[in-house]
Formats: sequence, structure tokens, C-alpha cells
Amino acid sequence: MAIARPIRVLGLLAIGLWVFFLYQVFGPEKYPKGPGDSIKNMDRDPNLDITGEPEGLLYRADKGYGLGAEGTMRINATLLSLVRNEEVDGMVQAMEDLERTWNSKFNYPWTFFNDKPFSDEFKRRTRAATKAEIHYELIPSEHWDVPSWIDDELFNESSEILKENDIQYANLKSYHQMCRWNSGLFYKHPALKDTQFYWRVEPKVHFFCDVDYDVFRYMVDHNKTYGFTINLYDAPASIPSLWPETTKFLAAHPEHIHPNNALPWLSDSARRPEHNMKANGYSTCHFWSNFEIADMSFWRSQAYEDYFNHLDRAGGFFYERWGDAPVHSIALGLFEDSSKIHWFRDIGYQHIPYFNCPNSPKCKGCMAGRFTDGESWLMKEDCRPNWFKFVGMD
Repeated sequence: MAIARPIRVLGLLAIGLWVFFLYQVFGPEKYPKGPGDSIKNMDRDPNLDITGEPEGLLYRADKGYGLGAEGTMRINATLLSLVRNEEVDGMVQAMEDLERTWNSKFNYPWTFFNDKPFSDEFKRRTRAATKAEIHYELIPSEHWDVPSWIDDELFNESSEILKENDIQYANLKSYHQMCRWNSGLFYKHPALKDTQFYWRVEPKVHFFCDVDYDVFRYMVDHNKTYGFTINLYDAPASIPSLWPETTKFLAAHPEHIHPNNALPWLSDSARRPEHNMKANGYSTCHFWSNFEIADMSFWRSQAYEDYFNHLDRAGGFFYERWGDAPVHSIALGLFEDSSKIHWFRDIGYQHIPYFNCPNSPKCKGCMAGRFTDGESWLMKEDCRPNWFKFVGMD
């Protein structure tokens, strides 16, 4: 017997409602949206405004201050890179950019680190790219090897889970080793024991603007601890337990929290609430550490040493993909005076796919105010607006 059409319609409607109910209950978790989740709400880039040098006294090469260590006021500093032999093309390109725009005026030494001995070709080609002194250093095995408390089986299982969640480099053990070394071990290398400041330079990065003052001298004279150019959101799935472990540490060591910290920047849940929820209370904002100019006294402090050791024992450098960028940024945001962190808005810089592009006649090859040359959705990854909101542009 045929079922009447109204009955069929009601039956289909009931099935549809049941499917909808099941989707709401068991479907993917939904998160609230914030103003930073849409490219329609992007803040105007301050680099569209005319960009000048930092205020205050600046030491310039054309004033008799520059080449050579003796007889000058040069700072105890180095240009630093962790690099492999096969990355020599990209390293030389980055060196040539920075030498042309800045270091040829000041002649600061380069220090290269590798977990393998540097090849003759690498040494020959990098020596040809600068007149400055170069040091080629081998990372001690005890700094690079996976620590004894990491379970290999758990690491492999965790890597597969991260890979399934599209976390880049998750299954490369060397990437996890690199993140750990950059987070808490590079400044302990014997070659740096008497060095205070460094400028981190990676292969294939670009520098676009002539910088005529000594940036290391600027850091010292203006009491700055850390300098950045790019400030991003991280992938929450790569660091789900980093903030919970941080809160555990803070509960045990409240004495390390600086009264003028940047906690609102680290814990903001308004601009991109999904990031905060997935990262369990962390906004995921961080300084992109492929560029950083920093005072290693901070990393050598008791606060940072205690923090790194806590994280290291927790295992997240291997069981998750904790990068040195969020680790450095959280520590700086909590344990340092936020006024000592400086945005080098006048240094034109690119690490694919992001830029820091000043509006200055000193810059060539970079469009002022350009943040990315990638897909438009990458604009959402810019966390500078939150830094400017909670801390400022100095």
C-alpha cells in the first residue's frame, strides 16, 4: 500500500532533523569567532606611515664608529645562525643581504652552528660573503641528542598524531631537536660563553632596508632585552599543553613574574577565541624568532633557566611541537619588563611568507605595509595589532 505523500514528507523531515541533531552532538566542535578571524577586520598596518629610525642617540658608521673591534665602542655581540652544509646557497644569500644593508658598516662577527662538521665548501663560500670574522662551531652531542627521559615509542606515536593534524615537520626528529636547542641550549655553547648579544639570521631570509646605526648599541643604550620584526599566531594543535605547563610553573614560581608583564597579549581570547580555546588559555601570539636581536643575559637568568628546565622535563619539545618562538615569547611576556621589548619597524625583513616592510626611502624591493605575499587568509596570522594594543609600538 502506498504511503500518503504528507506522511512521506513528515518522515523525511523527521530523518533530516535526526541527522541534524546527531551532527550537532557528534560533529566537529564549533568555536566563537573574533574580529581577527576575518580578513575584513584587519587593522591598518602602521608600516604604511613614514618610518624613521628609533628616537634617541644612535651610533653610526659614518661618524668614525664601525669597522674593527679595537678602538671602537662595539658591543660584545655576534650574528648567529644554526645552519646545515646543504643550506649554503640560502645562507650566503641572507649574508649578502645583511652585509649590504648593515653589517659591512660595523663588521660584527658571524657564528655558525651545526650538528655536523662544516664542509670546506660552506666555509669557503661564507668567508667570501663578508669581511668580518667567522666562527664555525659544532654543537655538542649532549646539547643535541634526544634527552634520556623522552620515550621513543611515545614520540613516534605523538608524531603520527601531529602529522594527521597537519602539523608541519612533526615527524622530523631533527626539527624537534632544533626547537629544543634554540629554546634553551644555544646560549650555553662554549663559543658564546663570553658573548652577550646576538642577531639571529636564517638561510633564505631577506633584508630590504639600509640600517645606518649599530642596532646592538641601540639595545644597550636604550635598555632593551629583545627586538623583533614579525609577531604571529601559532598553530594551536602544535602546543596544546604548553600553556597548562606554564601555569603549573607559575604556580610554583610566582616570584619570576614581572609586574610590567605582557600577560594580556599572551592570554587574549577576544581577537581569535578559537586559538585561545584550542591552546587551553594561550592566545598563541609569539615573536617569529627566525629574526631576533636579544640579550642572552635574559636566557641565562634564573627565571628562564627554571622555566626551560620545567618545559624540557614535561617533554613537549618531542611529544608535541613546541617551538622556540612560543617558548621565548611566553618567557619574555611573563618574566621581562614589556618596555624592554622593541619592534624594529625600520628593519625591512622577509621570511617566507611574511614581511616587515617599512615606508622609508632607505628600503628597496619591499612594498610598504605588505605583510604577506601568500594567500589573503594569511593576513589573519598577524598578531602585531594585539601587541600594539596591549604594549605599544616602541
